[in-house]
Amino acid sequence: MAEADIRADRLKKLDILKSSGMSAFPVETDRTIDVAGFVQHFEESEKKGDTHILAGRVMSRRGQGGIMFADLFDGSARTQVVLQKAEMDEQLFTLFADTVDAGDFVEITGKAYLTKRGEKSILVQKWKMLAKSLSPLPSEWYGVKDEELKLRERYLDILMNEEVREMFVRRSKFWQSIRNFYLSRGFMEVETPILETMPGGADARPFVSHHNALDMEVYLRISTGELWQKRLLAAGFPKVFEIGRIFRNEGQSREHLQDYTQLESYEAYNDMRGGMTFILDLYRTVVKEVYGKYTFEIGDHAVDFADEWKVIDFCTVIEERYGINPLTCSDKEAIQAARDAKVLTDSDDNKARAVDSLWKSTRKRIAGPAFLVGIPVYLEPLAKRSEENPLVVERFQVLIAGSEVGKGFSELNDPIDQRERFEAQQAMRDAGDDEAQRLDEEYIRAMEYGMPPAFGFGVSERLFAFLENRSVHECQLFPLLRPRQ
Repeated sequence: MAEADIRADRLKKLDILKSSGMSAFPVETDRTIDVAGFVQHFEESEKKGDTHILAGRVMSRRGQGGIMFADLFDGSARTQVVLQKAEMDEQLFTLFADTVDAGDFVEITGKAYLTKRGEKSILVQKWKMLAKSLSPLPSEWYGVKDEELKLRERYLDILMNEEVREMFVRRSKFWQSIRNFYLSRGFMEVETPILETMPGGADARPFVSHHNALDMEVYLRISTGELWQKRLLAAGFPKVFEIGRIFRNEGQSREHLQDYTQLESYEAYNDMRGGMTFILDLYRTVVKEVYGKYTFEIGDHAVDFADEWKVIDFCTVIEERYGINPLTCSDKEAIQAARDAKVLTDSDDNKARAVDSLWKSTRKRIAGPAFLVGIPVYLEPLAKRSEENPLVVERFQVLIAGSEVGKGFSELNDPIDQRERFEAQQAMRDAGDDEAQRLDEEYIRAMEYGMPPAFGFGVSERLFAFLENRSVHECQLFPLLRPRQ
């Protein structure tokens, strides 16, 4: 039957309910226990003969004549519903048969009942409609198969697919595990502005909007308050973190979205080396608490978080693979190496973009987990220079399954050095690089009052997607899609 015909049939059932005096969308339910609780205490309830009131969605119904069966699901568990004409009001029995479909929400009053086949059920005494569905659910056996429809009507995919539902339970646990890790170590959770007059903290193109009340241009933030959180270090808070949404108006791929959740944290009086130990502990704690294991198959890589994490030098890898030293090569040499490697786009006409493109091509071979260190200063405007080699910064990136899944550094707190790097970024921006960072005078002003040495770290929901071995689109509840045509 076509969906339009099914909807028309269900509208007729609405009329039947109305004629019987039963509301199809009542205000309240008298539910006394959830299905999980009913199942958990089934034996005790059966022995005592207790009456319970359940509520949930009918996932399927079957039977005819004097007995009918239905499966009831309320989000906590499922149970079987048994209706026997001899055990309840005959008119209510007939009304159920004539009006209830898979997808409807109903309230069931009855007692624990063990069928002859030994299935825990509830024997119905009475029932009422809670919400009549007008569109049919997909078959439970086949579920939602169309990939775009899965994302567009994610509620159906979650309802019909236990694996997908459990993934989002794990996603919730993932972020809660991270939050608990930080809170247990004395960090304070903060909230920083989402609308900014000066986007900063990352190399990314922002979304632009207009603030009507103040009549000015504003930007959706591209980092989870990096420059704001470091102001809080200057304000005297030693340990802060934020888990929130950020927005980047750039391309999307299996690993990239335009709006997503990210953690950023800042700890005064720590540095990159202490931070590496901290982050190793964080990742191992999270994977163990959420998944109960350390080993994962991610793409073509096998990753074991319990293994020793290697430390890989950025410049050594680039020189071994492409024959140029990112610290000493000229702009022309870097650009030519990237062109030869066929990793340079038309817009990548400066040394920084060329070297970054070479690295992104190289990292795909590294399974990890590992820490990448030795990044050139010109690739990182916000990290402190190394005292051993001032041409590189005190920054590491977590490498997992051929990608960067987390970044931390010894935060730059020298306002003079910060200004010089911002000016270099602004020059790149003025030359046409719209992902380069802006010269933020207000942030430099805050730094000039004095900012303590600190370790900063950020990781996005890409880590969760990697652990699930799925694309980031699949791991968001409601990813952005074009409207239906």
